[in-house]
Amino acid sequence: MGGGIASLAAAVILIRDGDLLGKNITIYEELDRIGGALDGAGDAEHGYIVRGGRMIESKYLCTYDLFSSVPTLDGKQTVTQEIMQWNEIIKTGSKSRLVRAGHKIDAPEFGLSEKHILTIEKLMVEPEGLLGNSRITDHFDEAFFQTNFWFMWCTTFAFQPWHSVVELKRYFVRFTHMVDGFNELRGIMRTYYNQYDSFVLPLRKWLDERAVQFQLGTTIKDIAFTDRDGETFADALAFERAGESGSIAVEPQDVVIATLGSMTEASSNGTMDDVPVLNDKRTGGAWALWETIAQGRPELGNPANFADHVDESKWMSFTTTLKNTQLFDLIRDFAGNVPGEGGLITFTDSAWLMSIVLPHQPHFIGQPDDVQVLWGYALSIGKPGDHVGKPMSTCNGREIMTELLGQLGSSDRAEAILAGAICLPCIMPFITSQFLIRQKGDRPQVHPKGYANFAVTGQFCEQPDDVVFTVEYSIRSAMTAAYSLLHLDRKPPAVFKGQLDPRNLYKAFRALHDTNG
Repeated sequence: MGGGIASLAAAVILIRDGDLLGKNITIYEELDRIGGALDGAGDAEHGYIVRGGRMIESKYLCTYDLFSSVPTLDGKQTVTQEIMQWNEIIKTGSKSRLVRAGHKIDAPEFGLSEKHILTIEKLMVEPEGLLGNSRITDHFDEAFFQTNFWFMWCTTFAFQPWHSVVELKRYFVRFTHMVDGFNELRGIMRTYYNQYDSFVLPLRKWLDERAVQFQLGTTIKDIAFTDRDGETFADALAFERAGESGSIAVEPQDVVIATLGSMTEASSNGTMDDVPVLNDKRTGGAWALWETIAQGRPELGNPANFADHVDESKWMSFTTTLKNTQLFDLIRDFAGNVPGEGGLITFTDSAWLMSIVLPHQPHFIGQPDDVQVLWGYALSIGKPGDHVGKPMSTCNGREIMTELLGQLGSSDRAEAILAGAICLPCIMPFITSQFLIRQKGDRPQVHPKGYANFAVTGQFCEQPDDVVFTVEYSIRSAMTAAYSLLHLDRKPPAVFKGQLDPRNLYKAFRALHDTNG
């Protein structure tokens, strides 16, 4: 259930490692397209749009294991080989990770105090149980949130000060090996195209070739469970399609894998002249399904913890299609990186805390040579902009571009640039809901205890040591679900633990103290 990367990966694993026939696998998706958060759509005439992109790096062992079995669309190599090859050609190395007072900062110092460093080190070793459901602000003083380190960390991973310190701790531990060089985004990897074209389309082709069934426009409303012989079985799925309801029988030997919750559920797109609408959990069926099946079954988690705090989990992104090169060339020359090399550029003085990135071009399959695409997002969308005087959440694409041009000191070029631009904003109410403070049990286990033929996947299940908001987390959950339900004697590749390597710890220590230069 769900057409995102977790379900697609689960289908591949069921076939590749479980020897299931593709024709016996059905993927149900409420939208009319698959991909979930790994999306990419549009065209040069009406504008391209990408709601967001997940960071990847070399230690995503589950991701590369999966895609080592999936050929690229042209069939010349595997997707994993393409990623590795491409990132040898263009290595990320930002020369303008932060912009302050209109000037780019090349390899910014972290600017942490000894107290901040000690807090980070303490968090890395403190058991999660002792941290409870505390927030990041419960552990750091106000000065920490004005450091270059925080500006870079929070915008790279989309953390907010009120998010769970347990999730922050997991990120510190999981990416210890990347702290050295983090101020230049060294080690961060990219796909050749946007992640829909580079990840999702090859997966869809692989699954189509094996006759996997896709039921799009189909919302699963409920799962009926039966308890017998000390085990719990999923035995029916209630669905709605084209306004009509129905039921799908589930046999005891069948397996049911459900993606619970959704980061991109209820997203709303705007236009150059229209403001996107902020929706809530009543739009779409992902949260409703989880709420329904979790009633009276605490082992299936607490969806309200993640779905009922939109003010703490929302932000906006924007994708701009450019039909003349003036703005693209301006940003490229200002940043000092070729497109695809620099990664995020964050405007620290921006009231919205706006960041942008120039991807390698073309960013979409079939994108014309004379069209460029840039992407950006902001974390503080409720504050008035510095140049438009309005909160980003109330701005259309034209106003967002006006604010960006102001941050670049190029307001005088606005008329000419806007004439050749299509900026499509997108507001996502749940995009960082997986970072919200939580208690033990709010996220269910991938294979809940006592369930014979039912497992869950995605960003809202519990997987010790790994970090949410990543492709890796979803694929790991898919592998875990498939292996457990089929009783296979294998596990996903272990989470990379670079924090156990003294060399990584030493490099991170020097970087935190700004002594690498």
